[in-house]
Amino acid sequence: MDLDVTTRPDGIAVVVPRGRLNMVSARNLKETLGELVSAGTTRIVVDMGETSFLDSSGLGALIGGLKAARQAGGDLRVARPTPAVVSVFELTNLDRVLRARDSVETAFDE
Repeated sequence: MDLDVTTRPDGIAVVVPRGRLNMVSARNLKETLGELVSAGTTRIVVDMGETSFLDSSGLGALIGGLKAARQAGGDLRVARPTPAVVSVFELTNLDRVLRARDSVETAFDE
C-alpha cells in the first residue's frame, strides 16, 4: 500500500492510502496519523477513494488516529470511501463514528 500525505494551506493534512489497508499496512497508517498529531496537525482528512480493501487492523488505525486527533483538540474525517470501505463501516457500525464525507475539500465544512 502506498500512503501519500500532504498539508493544505489551511493546515488540514490529507492522507491518501492507496490499495489494501490491512494488517501489514495499517501500522504505517497508524504511525503516520500519530506523527501528524504529535507535530501539531490535528485536523486530518483520510481520502479513501483509492483504498480497495479494509480489514479490522485498518479500522483500528483509523480509530486510533481519530482518538489521537480528538484528544489534541482536532478531528479526523474520512472522505470518498470506496464501496468496499463503506460496506466494512456499515457492518461494524463505525459509519456512525467515521461518517463519510463526499469530498476531501469539503470534509471540514460541516
